[in-house]
Amino acid sequence: MTKQQLEQGGCAGCGVKLQTAEASKPGYIPETALQREPVICQRCFRIKNYNDATTVTIDQDDFIKLLGGIANTESLVVHIVDIFDFEGSLISGLQRFVGNNPVLLVVNKIDLLPKGINLNRLRNWVQKQAKAQGLRVLDVVLCSAKRNIGFEHVIEALGKHRGKRDVYVVGATNVGKSTLINRLIHDFSDLERELTTSRYPGTTLDAVHIPLDDGHDIIDTPGIVYAHRMTEIVPRDVLQALLPDKPIKQLVYQLNEQQTLFIGALARFDFIEGDRQSFSLYMSNALPVHRTKLERADELYADHKGVMLAPPKREQLDDIPAWTRHRLTIRRGADTDIYISGLGWIHVNSGAGALIDIHVPKGIRVLLRDALI
Repeated sequence: MTKQQLEQGGCAGCGVKLQTAEASKPGYIPETALQREPVICQRCFRIKNYNDATTVTIDQDDFIKLLGGIANTESLVVHIVDIFDFEGSLISGLQRFVGNNPVLLVVNKIDLLPKGINLNRLRNWVQKQAKAQGLRVLDVVLCSAKRNIGFEHVIEALGKHRGKRDVYVVGATNVGKSTLINRLIHDFSDLERELTTSRYPGTTLDAVHIPLDDGHDIIDTPGIVYAHRMTEIVPRDVLQALLPDKPIKQLVYQLNEQQTLFIGALARFDFIEGDRQSFSLYMSNALPVHRTKLERADELYADHKGVMLAPPKREQLDDIPAWTRHRLTIRRGADTDIYISGLGWIHVNSGAGALIDIHVPKGIRVLLRDALI
């Protein structure tokens, strides 16, 4: 690779502009690696070969500028969301960034949901939630890029809606965007390279243009980092426990009022008031749940956080914001989920109504929604 090619080229894995001068900056590649094919930056090389990534933060304003430019193009916008963290991975205000360009909503990671879920009901739920967020979508496609479930529907929808347009792929971090794009490269292009995929937020650092056989491009944009998601604030080694990689098995707890559930040291659920009833937790099964009486909860947390109540470990908790309390009133007769962004959700199984407190690190989004399952 010549110096001129280096200045013009981007990393084949994440799209960032390549440079050989500063190892601590994005796009660094040792000169000895310039002849390697495909040409990828040191960060992508370390992710692919050692599952290790250096932290590189990308300016939010650059993300917004990149998104804002889509309105001036004639494109199909593919918005990928994570069904396990639907509200947390939906890009708020996307409609105003993309202008009149049509939006195809691809709902990824459906393989994580318990087996036997009704996909038509799930699609209706997604359409209703997207509409409530002000997003106009021309179609909803359910799939699992990792497990190759429903991917033929993604290909069909692209063939049906793309016409003679470029395709912009947008999404938050960790929604499986690069995995899905690698499948698109395989199906629509004769390129032999792949994007870097990892569990780490922000793996794609700049827009990556992938030429299609018909002269148009798929453009992969960087993942938007949303600080209201638990996945963005935990240490890297906790991500593995937080992000399920197989179907979740619901945990059902029959509780009396004044009982508490701790989910590791990441969240606390207090059943303040209501009839004896059951609650189903839909979260990664790698997270331990501990039950206690509400009157003992503060003392238990002070004595055992980061040890019995983990993850995260005690020494990691200093880097996570202090907990804040969310008081929620569950209406009588409602079919409700308590959703905690990046962690999962708790379904209230009874229609008797309840008063609940949720304690999570400050800034993490907690809300009530119509039941997903």
